[in-house]
Amino acid sequence: MSIESNYKDIREMAAKFADKELAPLAAQIDKEAAIPPSVIKKLSENGFMGIFIPEEYGGSGMDYTAYAIIMEELSRGCASTGVVVSVQASLSSWPILQFGTEEQKKKYLPKLASGEHIGCFCLTEPDAGSDAGSLTTFAEDKGDYYEITGNKNFISNGKEATVAIVFAKTEKTANYKGISAFIVEANTPGYSVAKLEEKMGIKGSSTAQITFDKVRVPKENLLGQAQKGFRIAMATLDGGRLGIAAQALGIGEAAFRFAKKYSKERIQFGAPIANLQGIQFILADMSTKLQASRLLILDSSEKKTNNEFYSKSSAQAKLMASEAAMWVTTKAIQVCGGNGYSKEFPVERHFRDAKITEIYEGTSEVQKIVIAGLELKETN
Repeated sequence: MSIESNYKDIREMAAKFADKELAPLAAQIDKEAAIPPSVIKKLSENGFMGIFIPEEYGGSGMDYTAYAIIMEELSRGCASTGVVVSVQASLSSWPILQFGTEEQKKKYLPKLASGEHIGCFCLTEPDAGSDAGSLTTFAEDKGDYYEITGNKNFISNGKEATVAIVFAKTEKTANYKGISAFIVEANTPGYSVAKLEEKMGIKGSSTAQITFDKVRVPKENLLGQAQKGFRIAMATLDGGRLGIAAQALGIGEAAFRFAKKYSKERIQFGAPIANLQGIQFILADMSTKLQASRLLILDSSEKKTNNEFYSKSSAQAKLMASEAAMWVTTKAIQVCGGNGYSKEFPVERHFRDAKITEIYEGTSEVQKIVIAGLELKETN
């Protein structure tokens, strides 16, 4: 019996939501660069904003395989909505669940699960992208509180976020060793959204530059131990990669389904283009790359659910799924020809949405560094 067979009901539930609530709005969300509040409300009502938050904290209490499946289906319906859920779950809720005190969990997790709080993850800076250890945002110990000053860049959910997981140095080191993590509420004086990015894809999800100007954070909002923030960031990104891998898979699946349907309906030379071997070979490769990505994601999510080592498998899943999504969406446009290049057809949007999955939460090159490094450490 396959892993996925145990999650048939969850996939059907998420697929139904995606088809009914998201797919009909996806083009509008892309055009208007905003997700309607009604969609966020429905996500919360269906338990998608608190997928693996335990029921005792108001969440759905599902595991990481369920999360991966839900992310795939939601992203198939609307990639922008998928990333909002991914950031809420993987990057905002999980670090509090994993590293937070009981008081922090009780204070923040129920509101994240209900959608009352929208979360974001503030690690990247203008001069600290893949090299996260070079960040310069500083949190000065003032006795009863920390005072954070600095800038964060490319923050998903940044415009809407009411609570942020923020990484800053509490010791002025030249590397990652002085980094600490904090839970920061967005209504704190000195916290501001300085800029919104105009992007090629996933337009419905805001991407912001956030400025911290002497932001006072209570000592009780230190997440984990001081100077141990880099470990929290890397552990969080390991799981976050699963969410983005599933997002990429959903985007690719949406493009594949449309291209397959189009090939059956488009008549050239007196017959559907699906009869042409060249088109059949493209569809076969699409199907194979997507299924390979799906199996890698399910394998890694199962490892995470069972508390097994999954850093290599999550990097492999993210690398495979994101590059497959880019390939599949490119070929989907080719199958649809000139129509695929038009905004009247969804494959153009899928193509634009897919590209970011090769970049955020670790570029494809970073995934290869992670995979190779772990492979070379193995003795067999």
